[in-house]
Amino acid sequence: MVSGLDATPPTNARANDVFDVFHFKHYSGPNPYLQTAAFVFDFALSGHSEPLPIRAYVDWISQRFPHFRERSFESHAELFAQTAVELGKLEMELRCDRHSLKPLGGATRIAIESLHESTSRGVIYAVWDWFEDISRDRFFNLDGQIQILQNRFRRSSYGGPTVYALLNAAHIRGIPTFYLPDEGLMQYGYGSKQVRGIATTFDGDSHLDSDFTTHKDDCKAFLATLGFPVPKGEIVSTRKALLATTDRIGYPVAIKPVIGHKGIGVTAEVQDDDEAERAFDHAVKAHPEGEPIRVIVEQHVYGTDHRLLCVNGKFVAATERHPASVLGDGKSTIAELIEDENAKPERLDTPTSPLGKIISDDSMEHFLAEQGLNLDSIPERDRLVHLRKVANLSSGGVSLDATTKLHPDNIILAQDIAQHFRLVCLGIDVLTPDISRSWKEGKFGIVEINSAPGVYMHLRPAVGDSVDVGGKIIENFFESEDESRIPILSFNYIPIEELKELIDEISVKHPNWAIGAICRDGVFVNRGEKQMMGSYNTKVQSLLRNPKLDLLIAEYPESVLEEQGLFYDKSNIVILDEPTETEMMLTQNVADDATVLIRQGNIITVRSKGLLDQYQLGEQEPFKRIYWKEISAIL
Repeated sequence: MVSGLDATPPTNARANDVFDVFHFKHYSGPNPYLQTAAFVFDFALSGHSEPLPIRAYVDWISQRFPHFRERSFESHAELFAQTAVELGKLEMELRCDRHSLKPLGGATRIAIESLHESTSRGVIYAVWDWFEDISRDRFFNLDGQIQILQNRFRRSSYGGPTVYALLNAAHIRGIPTFYLPDEGLMQYGYGSKQVRGIATTFDGDSHLDSDFTTHKDDCKAFLATLGFPVPKGEIVSTRKALLATTDRIGYPVAIKPVIGHKGIGVTAEVQDDDEAERAFDHAVKAHPEGEPIRVIVEQHVYGTDHRLLCVNGKFVAATERHPASVLGDGKSTIAELIEDENAKPERLDTPTSPLGKIISDDSMEHFLAEQGLNLDSIPERDRLVHLRKVANLSSGGVSLDATTKLHPDNIILAQDIAQHFRLVCLGIDVLTPDISRSWKEGKFGIVEINSAPGVYMHLRPAVGDSVDVGGKIIENFFESEDESRIPILSFNYIPIEELKELIDEISVKHPNWAIGAICRDGVFVNRGEKQMMGSYNTKVQSLLRNPKLDLLIAEYPESVLEEQGLFYDKSNIVILDEPTETEMMLTQNVADDATVLIRQGNIITVRSKGLLDQYQLGEQEPFKRIYWKEISAIL
């Protein structure tokens, strides 16, 4: 057959399907098929009908992925795998590039690099449906499928733009990462070298300082005490008090909830009592349930919205933010202009797109009404229609990189503020007509500080250069890959008594170390046996999750590698006793300076520091004496 496969009895295929896809399995780490997390499945012909020639499928697929035209494919299975890899990036530039194929008689086992199991499964089903529709010359709604998969990924633990940016930054630098489902946190690094966090909040942050930043009134008073420019204002809890305060302060004012973040419930440049009452209601709705009503009313500061980002007290990036707007063409309504704008590729509204969709809601319609417009109005050609007062990027605002524009005084201001907080990341929102002029000249106001700032606006602004803030955050914890890792010793077989002896041997030389160890018969921290629950890899994760752990010893027999894969990467020492083909994968996933020791019969092979040596065991010489010597030399 043209696919290079023999038909097998179908497993999942429907009666009219050409192809069959079955035996799904997900590995969270290196496995017998890829040295990365992978989604693995079998691909075969169903036997119900003949597939089209490979080129016919390529012609269809290359309409979406033009570079496929220049590729050659040996089989339908190879084309299916590469299509799955391409679609798996979800038009979000996801880091999923690798795949492998392994013939299995009448089927081919395909592995594709995976970040999130459910999303990868959805990708495989989408490609399968696409191939079936091509076989019948039917339209396939690829755009709709991609949107469904994007939404699925965004709802996952990996899908937030800040989380994914940090994961990618860690990957580039060789920093191991994994998700802790019970805690809802990401862990960077192993054992005693670890850092845990969610988005830009980390375990070393002061929860008191983090909580303090959500209390806008107290923060404003604190910043005023430091001599920084904050707008004057008061806190109100009723409409009557609101109107009394606006009488004293004078319009325009800004109105926002005392407790909040991400611009939720904020209304800027309020001009009269009617608008003030609407803004008050908007702020009240944004209050966390159970919290008393406390709304800030303060002087409006004229200027452009800017976010200044500090990492570990140091200024690293600035973004200028503008509210959503559309440009009139003299013939389209505002609603049509918004629809056209939202259809632009840069407004895909994914974690990696520079712009989000423009959101139409009551706030937008009220602001349009203030300008004498509505969604059915037709602006004249080249008229710029602002749709909001507040520059929320989540509502379609536009970001511009402003990192190199800041006046030195403004950089010092940001750093002085950040130095007062025990927080890795701090975002400072300011309004000023010109960020290149010193705050000391006036026309500058600090409107909010944020303890968990998003970073993607800096990584991919709509206009201007990218600033690798994700990398700066990761490098704040780990100057090098070595600083994120503890030594790992991997075995394919070690009896439990031999494992205990090894723990004792290492403890003598390193009495202050916490040594984690696992074999098929037990889990230990030093010599204390632990009753850990879950799968084998869950137990390995629990050991590497231990913030005191200085060394891991892990047995990985063939059965575990085939069923669950390897949890970690880059062993420092690999010791294999009569290894199977599957167990040999442990030699591929090692540190650059790792030592690999293999016994096959009475022949010992040692690979260390780029050198290969081989010798024969003595007649009564135990294997453990050889590998203890190698371990002692390294540790």
